[in-house]
Amino acid sequence: MSPFNPVSESDLAYFRSLLPGRVFSGADISTDYDHDEMTEYGHFLPEAVLQAQTAEEIQAVLKYCNERRIPVTPRGAGTGLCGGCVALHGGIVLSTEKMKKVLEVDTRNMTATVEPGVLLMEFPKALEGTGLFYPPDPGEKTATMGGNAMTNAGGMRAVRYGVTRDYILGMEVALADGSLITLGGKTVKTSSGYSLIDLMIGSEGTLGFLTKLTVKLVPEPKVNLSLLMPFDDLDQCISAVPPVLACGCDPTAVEFMEREVISCAETYLGKQFPDTSADAYLLVRLDGPSAEALQPAIDTLTDLALSLGAKDVLLADTDERKESIWNARGAFLEAIKNSTSTMDECDVVVPRDLIPAFVRQTVETGRRAGVRIRSFGHAGDGNLHIYVCRDGLPEGEWKQKVSAVMEELYEAARGMGGQVSGEHGIGHAKKPFLRESVGDRQMALMQGIKAAFDPNGILNPGKIVG
Repeated sequence: MSPFNPVSESDLAYFRSLLPGRVFSGADISTDYDHDEMTEYGHFLPEAVLQAQTAEEIQAVLKYCNERRIPVTPRGAGTGLCGGCVALHGGIVLSTEKMKKVLEVDTRNMTATVEPGVLLMEFPKALEGTGLFYPPDPGEKTATMGGNAMTNAGGMRAVRYGVTRDYILGMEVALADGSLITLGGKTVKTSSGYSLIDLMIGSEGTLGFLTKLTVKLVPEPKVNLSLLMPFDDLDQCISAVPPVLACGCDPTAVEFMEREVISCAETYLGKQFPDTSADAYLLVRLDGPSAEALQPAIDTLTDLALSLGAKDVLLADTDERKESIWNARGAFLEAIKNSTSTMDECDVVVPRDLIPAFVRQTVETGRRAGVRIRSFGHAGDGNLHIYVCRDGLPEGEWKQKVSAVMEELYEAARGMGGQVSGEHGIGHAKKPFLRESVGDRQMALMQGIKAAFDPNGILNPGKIVG
């Protein structure tokens, strides 16, 4: 028996009085709301979709739903990859897509305060002319700032600058009962009791509903350039990562990519990659105050890469050259999706010195299972994105093989001291692997935290620990 109640006509009437013109039910609900970007994890249509514009509306909706045991699924842009924003138990999807204001850019304190629906791709426009920038750089630029906070998104610049968690100073959060709390603020340090803000970050909307976000900004680097390093094989390429990180050049990003993935991107974008001579590539980005200041790092990395077996080191120091490389890198996920009928993803993170071993494991697992596996990722922080492609496999065979492959890869990651997710979260798709990774005791602690914040379990039920 479900612990939740269905959405009734009287419920819909109340929602319509509260959010006029922004409540959708039945046939009026777009199918866009029944899935995220990884459609392999199923389609779940909510009973109603509500588009909030203010924190007060969110409070009122949560208070009403909590009293009536109606499940609420928070949703931003729906760009997640673990089924975190789909309504597993029906109820309502409460969307922040209309909450897109940059409320303040405070140059004196080097902070910005935004509504949760601000898109990552739009936020830099608000910072133009300030000399400041927001370092987190997830690959999906159409994601929302709130969604990034709720999954602790990482991105390509995490090697030098860190992940979303490192830039969140304050939050305004509506709790399940409709009460509003403020966590943190503009202060850059605190030692004031339990860090509730750190519990909220990465909680995927299971503990509270984010209504406002204050983030830290840093001075924008004057110059950036990239080094593309082609290698004859993937193992040689990946083995170069630890020495590159240890050489003292402080790279902003260190990415790895396979020739096959680049080919997918070329087909998807209709544009040629700058180099097609190698089976694998390292892509290193450097930030600095001037091109001259970066020259010693360029020289060091060039000599090091060649000594480690790179065929060449190609310098991308113009906008055109940088865009030709990074646009391809940014399109990898969509390009792989476009190359197959469906796929599943493994978003593991392992210690950086074990990246070569895990990539070798991935290649062997795919060969043994007889499935096509494509990979790329943030070699600089050990976060690998492994995609298992269905191609022409029949449904039954695909389900059997992908389940076995995923179990083998997650088991390998656990054996290396890794974790189940580096930046995409858990949602509902990765829950079994999370339990296997952290164990029953940690799961019980997480469930206790969930119960303390959301006693009736209405917030994003079925996700992470639900």
